[in-house]
This record gives sequence, C-alpha cells and structure tokens, in this order.
Amino acid sequence: MAKCTFSTLEIFLIFLFVMMTGITVALLSLLFVTSGTTENHTGFPTTQIPPATHPPATQGPTAIQASPTPSTPEPTLFQNFSGYHIGVGRADCTGQVADIILMGYSKTGQNAQGILTRLYSRAFIVAEPDESSRVVFVSIEIGMVSQRLRLEVLNRLQSKYGSLYRRDNVILSGTHTHSAPAGYFQYSTFVIASGGFSNRTFEYMVAGIMKSIEIAHANMKPGKIFINKGNVDGAQINRSPSSYLRNPQSERARYSSNTDKEMVLLKMVDLNGDDLGLISWFAIHPVSMNNSNHLVNSDNVGYASYLFEQEKNKGYLPGEGPYVAAFASSNLGDVSPNILGPHCINTGESCDNANSTCPIGGPSMCIAMGPGQDMLDSTQIIGRIIYEKAKELYASASQEVTGPLASAHQWVNMTDVTVWLNSTHTAKTCKPALGYSFAAGTIDGFGTLNFTQGTTVGDPSWDSIRDQALGKPSEEIKECQKPKPILLHTGELSKPHPWHPDIVDVQIITLGFLAITAIPGEFTTMSGRRLREAVQEEFATYGMLNMTVVISGLCNVYTHYITTYEEYQAQRYEAASTIYGPHTLSAYIQLFRVLAKAIATDTVANLSSGPEPPFFKGLMAPLIPNAVDRAPVGTTFGDVLQPANPKYRVGEVVEVTFVGANPKNSAENKTHQTFLTVEKYEATSATWKIMHNDASWETRFYWHKGLRGHSNATIQWHIPDTAQPGTYRIRYFGHNRKKNVLKPAVILPFESTPSTFDVVTTW
Repeated sequence: MAKCTFSTLEIFLIFLFVMMTGITVALLSLLFVTSGTTENHTGFPTTQIPPATHPPATQGPTAIQASPTPSTPEPTLFQNFSGYHIGVGRADCTGQVADIILMGYSKTGQNAQGILTRLYSRAFIVAEPDESSRVVFVSIEIGMVSQRLRLEVLNRLQSKYGSLYRRDNVILSGTHTHSAPAGYFQYSTFVIASGGFSNRTFEYMVAGIMKSIEIAHANMKPGKIFINKGNVDGAQINRSPSSYLRNPQSERARYSSNTDKEMVLLKMVDLNGDDLGLISWFAIHPVSMNNSNHLVNSDNVGYASYLFEQEKNKGYLPGEGPYVAAFASSNLGDVSPNILGPHCINTGESCDNANSTCPIGGPSMCIAMGPGQDMLDSTQIIGRIIYEKAKELYASASQEVTGPLASAHQWVNMTDVTVWLNSTHTAKTCKPALGYSFAAGTIDGFGTLNFTQGTTVGDPSWDSIRDQALGKPSEEIKECQKPKPILLHTGELSKPHPWHPDIVDVQIITLGFLAITAIPGEFTTMSGRRLREAVQEEFATYGMLNMTVVISGLCNVYTHYITTYEEYQAQRYEAASTIYGPHTLSAYIQLFRVLAKAIATDTVANLSSGPEPPFFKGLMAPLIPNAVDRAPVGTTFGDVLQPANPKYRVGEVVEVTFVGANPKNSAENKTHQTFLTVEKYEATSATWKIMHNDASWETRFYWHKGLRGHSNATIQWHIPDTAQPGTYRIRYFGHNRKKNVLKPAVILPFESTPSTFDVVTTW
C-alpha cells in the first residue's frame, strides 16, 4: 500500500477528530460510570410466558407509569364463523420536531427544524374466532425499532393486558423513513449518533404505539383477510449492483431483476365486506427525502399510506378516520428509490461503479437522484407508484387467508452462533464491528469523511486514530470479520454502555398459510430471497406446504445490515454494516428454520426463550439543552411578522411568518394536536372548516432558531388543484417554555389567527 501523506489542513482535521473523540468518550464515561447502569428487563420471565393476570392499566397516550385503574374488559366477539376477529388502530407517534437529530443518514447537523407530515403507528390485531390465539403487527413511521422501545412497549402491554400480548405474538416494525426523530436507543453507537437519549421523544413514541394497539384492541370485529401479490415497476433500483453480482450466477439466473419487485398485500374487511385496513410489504428504502432535509416526514411509503387512507377516509383530515393502511418495510437493504441512478453531480457522468466514486471529487460527488424536480417531488412520485399498485391489488384481492394463528420467538446471542456450513464444517458469528465502508455512506447519502465503498484494506492513519481514542481491536475480532477492515470494533466497546446489541430477537407469526418473519435489521435483496426460500422449505418439510413467507424488516431491535456471504466479500456499505460478520445471514437462516419447525410441529412451547436482553439506565441526556423561549420586545408569541397576501390562485404558495417558540415543547405539553390549520370560511353556517393540518402533504411548518431563545415559525400552504375558491385563514398553534426565578420551568400553550385571504381561480 502506498504511503499516505497529509496536508497541513488534513493533519489539523485529524488532530481535531482525535481530540473530539477523546473528549466525547471521556464525557460519556463520566456521565455513566457513577452509578449502576444495567438492569434486566423484568417484564417477562426468561423461560415461560407471563401468567394470565391483569395488572393495572395505563392512562393513555401521555401516560408514563401504569395507573391503578382496572384493565379494559375484553370486547364481546362473535364465534363460530369463517374468518378472524380483526382490529385496526392508528395513533400519532411523532415526538419532537426540532432540536433533535433525524435518524438514518447520521449526518452531522441534520437536525429537525419543523414538520412536513406527522408520523403514525398503525396496529393490526388478528384473533381466531374462538379466541384461542391472536397476533399483532405494528408498522411504525420511524427509522427502525430500537430494543429499548420494544421492551418498554411489551412491559406496558403486560401491565395493561396481562398475558394477551407478548414478546412472541407482537411484532413492531419500522418503515425506515430517514426523516423521523432519533434519540430512542440504548446502545452507545446509536445514542452517540442521536446526540443523546431523548426521553421526550421516547415517551411520545411508546405512547403512540400503545395507543394504536389499544384502539385496535377496542375495535375488534369479525372479518376476513384476503391476500394478493403483484410486481411494482419503476420505483426502485439496486444501489450495490456490483455486490449483487458476487452471488452465484446460477442463483441470479432464477430471478428477472436484482431487486425484489413483488408487493404482498393483505386486505382486511368485516363480514359485510366493508373495508377495515391493509398491510403491504414492498422492498424500498424511504430515502426519497435526502440528507439535506430538515422536516420530519414519513417519506415515500408514508405518502402511499396517506393517499390510501385519504381515499378510504373521505371527509376526514389526515391521521383521522377508521380505515388504516400500512406500507411496511421488507428486504430493502440494497434497494433505492432514486431510480435515475448514481451520477457525478459535478460532471453528470455515471458513477455506477464498485466504489461509487467520481474521477473528480471522489465519492462525495456520486449521488443518486429520484425522478422528480426536487426531493419532495420524487417522494410523491415514488409514493404514488406504490399506492397505485396497492390500489390495484386491493381491488382484485380474492384469495382468502384461512387457517390457525401461531407465533414463535427467541432471544439469541448473535455474537456466538455456531453455523453449520454443511454436515461436517461449522463457522461462527462475530462480536459486532463496523467496516471502513460504513463511513462512506451510500449513493443515497454519502459520508462526510471521504471514505470509499468497497474498501477491503484498512488505513494505518485511521487505525492509529481509532487505537488512540478507543483502543485496538483484538486479533480475534479482526480474524472473524475478514475481509472487513475494522473501523470500529463496537463489540469490544462497553463504555458507557455496550455499543451494539449482543441479544437479538428472531420471530415468526403465521396466519394460516402466511408467515411473517420479523427481521432485526436490513436484509439485502438476495439475503431476503434465501431466507424466504429456507423458511418455506422448513415449513414444507414438516407438512405445511405452499407457505407464503414475507420478510418484514426493521423489527424489534436494530442490527444494521445483513448481506449474503458473497456480497460480504465486496465490502460495500451494506457489507461493512453487517456487524456480526460474514456468516450473519447463514446464522439467521438457521435460527428462523428452528422457529418454522416449532410452529409446523406444534412444539413452540418447547422452545427456550433464550438470554434476556438488558435494559440500561442512566443514558446520556440530549446535548441540546432546553432553553427558555423569548419573544422580541414589544411582541408576543404568535404575532405575525409576515402576513399572507390578500389573494392567491390555485397552485401558488401561501406563506405566513410568526414570532415562534421551540416546537419540541409541544411533545411535552399536548394542549394542541397540530402546529397549524388551514381553514375555509363557510358562509352558510358562518363557521370556519379545517381543510388541512400539519399532517397534510400540502402544508409545511418551518422553525427558524435564533439567539437567546428567540425564534420564528413559517407556515406554508401549497394550494392544491382541488382547493375551492373562497376565504381562508392559516392558524398557528405552539407552546413556549417559561422560567421564573426560583420556580420550575412551565410550558404554556398559545395560538395565533392572522388576517384572512382569498383563493380565486382567475384574477
């Protein structure tokens, strides 16, 4: 390897990086080592399902502790019919929309600064007619489900419902939007990347998930489920095609594409045929909104949910109405919605190569673009393609899902799984580690330190920096992870807490001939195909023929990526992020086969629960402090700084700017459920009708942070073609943090109603 030389500027930046890393580790250690920081999660015994008791119920979406009120009584349901009992529910889980990092790109400075759409948890409960068994699937518009989030939800479910909802029959799945708040993790890698643990956002998310399940539980009714499948064209590309080509040609020849184009859709109706909801699984990364975005939103799959729910819940505002449509994640690891492919933004030439780098400017110039004029346009184009296919499949769904329900779950120490490669040879999984190409990022969002994808040899300079700041990785982990050159040996870092999880969930729930595999990470295309095939074969071996196996991604705990063994050798971003080493996929296939066999042979009760995961205390507080809000002298919160024009036409943008307050206050004091409304005056009733809120894709809420607690809020309404002529107004709702001397801070609601404006069709 050629000797690496550095300019004066590069030497200074490296020195600064070392100093910052050392200071961060030191501060984190000081914050955490002063007290006992680990407790076992005691919500469930390690060897059996909890007893069928009903401890006190929680108070609702804002509750933190269980209240002493009795458990909600079970709804009375019909029996002896063909179908299932079905419940659907949706609840807001947005959290704070300012002064928090957006989770996904790990880009410094990509903090939330407002909201494009709200985020929702969508819950689906299915029970057998005789109530002998039930399963729960929850799709949540967040980056991924953290272990801490799942453990807390399971604990609260046990407190409210006893043994009804458990670790084995509840799946929590993130949609993987990269535009949702961070701050709800417990392992140090994610805590540091999140800028700390935000209890404010964590509680909001937990409460939203719980509320969606509670609504589904309360609204269960007899119904039927139908399944349909079909290919979605024009919505995705493989962002690591050179890695995909490492897979055997004979295997690749069995498939017509290097991405999974198939959408699997469940249609749920009551016994009268009236619509209840849908769940759709399709492999696509929700990264149409790129890493320059600062508005909280649900990205392309969220837009598909929005369109479907608005179609079914006519007359309701977004986020309201009985119909629930979830577009859940699948094996999206190497799948991008930026279908124009990677190009050098400085020259326009293609950079679709193994290193995703440009001749001039390197990897930071290699970016994939979506089909739209900007990222929001691309989001809506891709989301509409997904919606249109789902609408088609929904309308023609005729194959009924029938048969018993079952579920199986185990906790597994993924750092110590013996993998049988054949009848005579074994291999092992590894302690977690991230490779050099992890820092390179992807064509959907490149890294900031000019690392390159496909790096299979470490750099002595970066190794030296790592060794001085964090210590040297052991020979054992380096050997186990080969050919990955280790950038961060996270499995050997335990201060202030372990940097990555050792204990991981594996889980399957079945509805008749449908098996939903809950994957704790991001499977690549071929990884998903191999797992589906293996699980299907296992079911068939023990008499369950023709099973449809769905890959449900980002479930229960996050462990980054899972590539095939062959893709791992290429060490692009996905492989560098396969933290348990080259045999990770084989280990998962082996583990999921065990669950499939247990379900097929009715021996789930004989499965060991496995080692229980930890639940850490004393997590690092957010690095951004809570500041007191202040209005400029002579003004008050909500005063209009820039009013709307008197008149607008359809297609134009209304914009109003106010004296603002920090929006994160609204995640604590929930007096207002929206930051804005667009209202139309109804002359016949002399009332104002709400036409849009901050969950609408036609509105934007921007927060502009100033100095010493001052800030402005700007609301935009992009007037749609469907807007009727008339008189309108925009209202702003907020909360300000106030602190008096010697008194605790309080959060106070306020609202503002500026002057009206007219929307006309012509001047």
